[in-house]
This record gives sequence, C-alpha cells and structure tokens, in this order.
Amino acid sequence: MRILIIGGTRFIGVYLTKLLVAQGHEVVLFNRGNHPVPSGVEQIIGDRTIKTDLVEKLSSQHFDAIFDNNGRELSDTQPLAEIFAGKVQHFVYMSSAGVYLQAMELPHVEGDAVDPKSRHKGKHETEAYLAALDIPFTFIRPTYIYGPQNYNQLESWFFDRLVRDRPIPIPGNGLAITQLGHVADLAAAMVQVLGCKQAIGQIYNVSGDRYVTFDNLARACAVAMGKYPENVQIVHYNPKNFDFGKRKAFPFRPQHFFTSVTKATNELNWQPKYDLISGLKDSFHHDYLATGKDSIEVDFSVDEQILG
Repeated sequence: MRILIIGGTRFIGVYLTKLLVAQGHEVVLFNRGNHPVPSGVEQIIGDRTIKTDLVEKLSSQHFDAIFDNNGRELSDTQPLAEIFAGKVQHFVYMSSAGVYLQAMELPHVEGDAVDPKSRHKGKHETEAYLAALDIPFTFIRPTYIYGPQNYNQLESWFFDRLVRDRPIPIPGNGLAITQLGHVADLAAAMVQVLGCKQAIGQIYNVSGDRYVTFDNLARACAVAMGKYPENVQIVHYNPKNFDFGKRKAFPFRPQHFFTSVTKATNELNWQPKYDLISGLKDSFHHDYLATGKDSIEVDFSVDEQILG
C-alpha cells in the first residue's frame, strides 16, 4: 500500500513509519522538514496549517491509506479530508481518550459519552466531521503515551526527581488510578488497522492493559531505574492550596482516568507487548540516560513551592 503519514518524524510517527516500512509498504511523510527522514522514505515538505499548501502538494497524489497523527483541531484535518474524500481506502485519525466525559463507571469504553468542554474537544469535533464525511475512517483513542523519544513530560517527570533523590510531590492521596501505553504498542495497533474491514467506521481505545495508582507509578519508575521502591519519598498535597499560575505541577490529570482496550485486542489481533516496568526500563535506558537527561539542569521551583 502507498501510505501517507502527516508528521512522521517525531515519537509516534517514527515508530509507525518503521513498522510500515518493515512490512513493505511505500511510506510518504508530509511535514515541515524540520527532522531527518529515514532512508527509503519519501518526504513531501509542506505546512498542514496552510490549506493551499496541502492542495498544491497533495491533491495530485494517490494514497491507499492516510494516518493523521498530529491533527488537534478540526481546522487541521478538514482540508486534508476534503482532498481525499472518496479517494482513499482508509483514513486513520489519532484522537485521544481525553475526549471522554468523566464517568461514574470505569474503565471507559468506546461508546461512553464525550465531554464537549474538554481540552481535547477539537479531537471530538474532528471525529464527528470525519464520521459524517464520505471517508472510511478509524479513530484511535490512546491514554497517556510513553516510551523513548517522548516529547511530553510523563515518565521523565518522575525520572528527573528520582535520579536526583528528590521527593515526589503527588496531588491528592496518591490513589488516583491512571493508565499508560507504550508508543511501540500504539504503533503496532495502528498498523493492525490497515486491511481490517471490521475496523472501518470504528473507534479503538489503545493503551496498556493494566492500570496503576500515582503512588505506584512513582515506585514503578524507581524499579525501572534499579532503585528500591520502598525508598521513594512521596509527598501528598492538595493542589487547591496552591497557585501555580501557568506552571504545571504534575504531568497527569488528578483523577481516575483509564480505558478498556478489550475491543482493540479482540478485533485487531493486537496485544500490548510492554508491561509497565519493561516499558519504563525501555524509556529510562534507551532515552533518558542515552540522551543525557540525567545530567541537565531541571527547574524544581514548583516542587519547592509545594515542599515549602
């Protein structure tokens, strides 16, 4: 298949491109050309936020499938979808489990209500638009994605503190339950969508298949680093007692937040290969230490405000 990936040179796109090439697909990346492209992969340089750029550079192209990995707002994806409506076999859109409305019952399943006021409302608006369009779509809803090359501070937030033997400030009582999914597992699920007729018109939660409390996530990060989990110093605090301004005190939403991945495992012939510890080890050794993050200066001013 000839496959277009929007982005493709950062985090998810790197893993996805590698898997697709290994399977013999012809992969084309559309991006601004700010990062290197793997050998043998075609690149079209352009800016997705400029509609004329998309039309000029993509309207004459033929693709069997498209992966839109970095569309956050409807305005990001609509011009792309308009070009290829009725012309592509599969349009895979990277949405987010963040679209779900906070519910009384967990884990979230694909039919749960969405929150029109969430910070991911642009993702849901895009889903709604694509569902109404003449385009064979699949929506992927991951929770927190982690792993080597992660540009979001998730696991590295814990590593920063643990490697320097600092306390871990965690909001609430530390018992909020969350869920992480390794980026390699996410890419593997995305690849399984291709050629799967059952996946057309469907939504899939994709993440790890187990859940963890905030406190135990801190301890799991310690184990991945080779430290004793019982030595981790955790400090609980009430975030309502502080004014952090625009600074972020904790990388996770302070609530229970996790999904069921049963639909994906049943319909996509997919299973996560990484458990939490092995995934964190992968991230710590092959990214955090490998890129020297353990020796760079880190701003702990928010921590100091809490601990003080």
